[in-house]
Amino acid sequence: MPSDLSTVTRQLLARATLNLVIKGDLIGSVLALSDSLDPLSTAEVRVQVIHQGVGAINESDVLLASAGGALVIGFRVGPTREAVRVAESEDVDIRLSNVIDEAVEEVKSAVEKLLAERKPMLGTAEVRDVFRVPRVGEVAGCLVTSGVLDGQSRIRVIRDGRQVYEGEVGSLRRFKEDVREVREGLECSVMITRFQGLKAGDVLECYRL
Repeated sequence: MPSDLSTVTRQLLARATLNLVIKGDLIGSVLALSDSLDPLSTAEVRVQVIHQGVGAINESDVLLASAGGALVIGFRVGPTREAVRVAESEDVDIRLSNVIDEAVEEVKSAVEKLLAERKPMLGTAEVRDVFRVPRVGEVAGCLVTSGVLDGQSRIRVIRDGRQVYEGEVGSLRRFKEDVREVREGLECSVMITRFQGLKAGDVLECYRL
C-alpha cells in the first residue's frame, strides 16, 4: 500500500498546472466556459480556474494572475487601461474571445505549450523552401539550427511562436537519400505525415516522448 501511495504522489508532483483567471459578461457565460475547459486537463497538465467573475478585466485580476502564474481569459469583455499597463509590466498574458470555442482553443494552445516544455527536445530546424512532389506530397527544404533532427521521432510545427501541428516525420533525406538523422548546420528535406501547408520560416521541433 505505501508504494502505491508514493507512486500517486510522484505522479501528482510531476503534473504541471495551468492556472486561469476568467472574466466574462455574464455569470452564465463564465460558468459555461469553465465547464468547457474541464476536459482539457490531461495526465500531465491540470487546467485550474483560480478566479472567475463578471465584468471587465481589472488590475486586481492581473495581479492575481501574476501571483499565480495564470493566463487571463476575457470572454466578451476586455481589460481596463490600468489592467493593460499592469499586464505589460508583470508579463501577464491576456487572451480575449467572443466565442466559447475560440476561448477553449486559446487554453488548449497554452496546454500544448506546457506539454511541449515537458518533452525532451532533440533538435530544431528552419523551413527554407517548400516543394510539391508529384505522387509524394509536400516536402520542406530545411536547415537544422540546433541539435539533431531524428527521422523516427515526433515533430511539431511552430509558426509565429504558436504550434500549428504535431505529428510524425514521414521521411528525412539528404541529397535524395533516406537518413536516420541530420545534425546541426546541415541541410535536409523533410516530409511530415498527414500535414500540408508548411511555409518558409516555420520552425520544426523534433522531440522524443
